[in-house]
Amino acid sequence: MRVIAGSCRSLPLKTPKSLDTRPTTDRIKETLFNILMPDVPGAIFIDLFAGSGGIGIEALSRGAKKAYFIEQNAEAASCITENIKFTKMTDVATLLKADVFTGLYSIHEKSADLIFADPPYQEGYEERLLQTLSQMPYVTEDTKIIVEADIHKDFSFAEDYGFEVTREKCYKTNKHVFLMKK
Repeated sequence: MRVIAGSCRSLPLKTPKSLDTRPTTDRIKETLFNILMPDVPGAIFIDLFAGSGGIGIEALSRGAKKAYFIEQNAEAASCITENIKFTKMTDVATLLKADVFTGLYSIHEKSADLIFADPPYQEGYEERLLQTLSQMPYVTEDTKIIVEADIHKDFSFAEDYGFEVTREKCYKTNKHVFLMKK
């Protein structure tokens, strides 16, 4: 895995050896950032279920002002720490070693611009995640939320928490679901 573009372009990133994480492929990451590119420079970016931190580091490399990484797995958190140091992003990156639903309460920004979540598939975290995000003061009408999910995951529950699906980008086995507050 590597950084696709920006100030850290082509730098290799470490990934956890365990099978608990699924690093986003370079092709899918590039497609995602082609969609997000107008919103990344100067953004406050939050990477949930961060794994190796590859998505948040990509955002920083492309000009995000600050990135938060929330990851509870010790091996994955260690990879994030190493990747942040290796890319020299320590001054603009904050790792919260916590369960996502606890870690979200540790962020005290006025607003977040982009929130990316890649929860384990088939675990049902997506609904609880949107419920929690609906209570966060930094999630505003301008915040874009992107959830990576199994291609068959239905997001009709999003309306129950005040969000609407604005776009879906489908791949072979998964998809990115883009949401905003209604």
